[in-house]
Amino acid sequence: MSDYEINLGNNDIEREQDAMSKSSEEPLGNVSDYVAEPAGYNGEKRKGILIFDANFESGNLGRVDLINDFEYDLFVRPDTCNARFRVWFNFTVKNVSAYQRVIFNIVNFSKTKSLYREGMSPVVKSSSRPKWQRIAAKNVFYYRCPDHRKNYVMSFAFCFDKDEDMYQFAYSYPYTYTRLQKYLNQLQRRGMDYFQRKQLCLSVQQRKVDLLTITSKGNGGNQRKRVVFFTARVHPGETPASYVCQGIIDFLVSQHPMAKVLRDYIIFKIIPMLNPDGVVLGNYRSSLMGFDLNRHWNEPTVWAHPSISAAKDVIMALDENRNVDLDFFIDIHAHSTLNNSFMYGNIYDNEDRFERQMAFPRLLYGNADDFSMSNTSFNRDALKAGTGRRFLGNALNPRAHCYTLEVSFASYITGYGQVNTPYTEEAYHRLGRNVARTFLDYYKLDPLVLDVRLKQSYAARGKQSSEDESCSSLEHDKGKIHNDVPTFNRNSSDSSVDSNGLTSLRLTHRKTK
Repeated sequence: MSDYEINLGNNDIEREQDAMSKSSEEPLGNVSDYVAEPAGYNGEKRKGILIFDANFESGNLGRVDLINDFEYDLFVRPDTCNARFRVWFNFTVKNVSAYQRVIFNIVNFSKTKSLYREGMSPVVKSSSRPKWQRIAAKNVFYYRCPDHRKNYVMSFAFCFDKDEDMYQFAYSYPYTYTRLQKYLNQLQRRGMDYFQRKQLCLSVQQRKVDLLTITSKGNGGNQRKRVVFFTARVHPGETPASYVCQGIIDFLVSQHPMAKVLRDYIIFKIIPMLNPDGVVLGNYRSSLMGFDLNRHWNEPTVWAHPSISAAKDVIMALDENRNVDLDFFIDIHAHSTLNNSFMYGNIYDNEDRFERQMAFPRLLYGNADDFSMSNTSFNRDALKAGTGRRFLGNALNPRAHCYTLEVSFASYITGYGQVNTPYTEEAYHRLGRNVARTFLDYYKLDPLVLDVRLKQSYAARGKQSSEDESCSSLEHDKGKIHNDVPTFNRNSSDSSVDSNGLTSLRLTHRKTK
C-alpha cells in the first residue's frame, strides 16, 4: 500500500512503535531447509516432521517455533536494513504426511490494520497443483494475541493431502524478478516493431531495470507526441502491481484493434519493476539498503536510489521536450487495508486543473467493475511529499496528470448486493487491460477502432469489390460492429465532454452494475 501511515489511530501508532522498538529480536535471515523437530527428538526424520524453506527468490520466513504436534509459530523476516516492515511471507513446506492437519501462526506482523480482518486469505500451491489458490477464508483468523506482546497474529489452518508434494504459502500471488525477465525476453523475441526494451539503469546489486516503449513506428510524425508513463513495483511486496502492469503490456502489444489505435496515437513508457533488489530479497516495502524508494523522488541519489534517479531523469526530459506532451504518470501499487481498485490524485490550487484530473478515474470507473470511486481520493498529505505522484504533480507541466493506481491484495466488491469477489491473477490482468482501454475514451479514439476492425475484416475475407459495393458493405458492417466496441457514454447524466476530450464530472454512484 502506498499510503502506509495514513489514517492510523493513536492506539495503532503506539502498537506499531512498540513493535518497532522490539525489532532487535527479529530474525535476520531466511530459514533454509529447517527441520521442525520436537525438543529432544533424536530419531529419523519421519513423514510429518515438517521441513521449512525460504531460501529462494522472493522468499521470506525468518524463524519457526514448534508449539506442539500440529501448531507452529512463524516469524516474518524484516526487510533488509529496515526492521520496521514485516509483512511479506513466502515459504515452502515439505516432508508432510497425507491428511496431516496444522495451524500456522504468523506472529510478528508490523502492521495492525489488515484485510485479513475482512476475509482476506493467504495463497497456496503444491508441486502437483502449480496454480495458486486462496486458502478458504473460514480457516483464516486475524487477532491480537496476548502471548505475543499483544501483537496482531494471522493464523490459518491447513490440511496436507499428498505426502509427496511440496507446498508453498505466500502473502499474495508472488511475481518474481526472474518471471519478469522471462516475460520480457519472450516479448523481445517476437520482433514487434512497436515494442522497444532498453536498460534504464542497474540496481544497487547490478540487476537490470527495464524501460519499455510501446508505440507504432513513426508515431506522431511532425505532430506533438502524447506520452503516458507507467511505473510499478517500487514496493517489492506489492505483487498485484506486477500482474496489473503485465495486463497493460499484454493488451498494448496485442493485435486487438483498440491496441493498434492506441499504439498509433500514444507513446507508452513503462518501467515494470522499480525495485528489483527488494523483490529478489523478499522485502515488503524497502530496497536492499532499507530505503522506501517511493519517498525519495525529491532528491534521489545514483548510489542509493538508482532506479528512481534514472526514472526521474527520463520523465523530466520528456516534460522539457517541446515536441512531447507528457499527459500521464501512473504509479501502480497494491493496498493492504482497502478493497477494490482505486486511484490517489493530487489537490491543486488551480480549480480547472483539479477538475481535469478527475476525468480519467471517472472514465476507468465506467470500464472496470472492480474500480471504486468512493475509495478514490485526492490529497496533498505532507507525509507523501517524496512520492512519485506528489513530486511529479508539482514538477511537471500543468497538463500532466499524476496518479497512484491502487489495487487490493484481497477482493473487489461490486453491485448493490455488495458481492465480494477475491482477486485472482486473471482479475489483476483484466484490470490492467481495462486501464489501457480507458485511454481510448480519454482521447476520444473509439471511432478509429471501427475503421481498424473493418480493415481487418476485409483483409481476412479477401474481398474484391467495387467502390460502391464497399461503401454499402461499410455501412452494414458498422452497424454490426458498433455494439462490440465498449465505449463510455459521454451523453449520460453523469458526465459531459468538452472539445479537448476532458470530462466535467459529478462523482455519483454507478446506477446499475
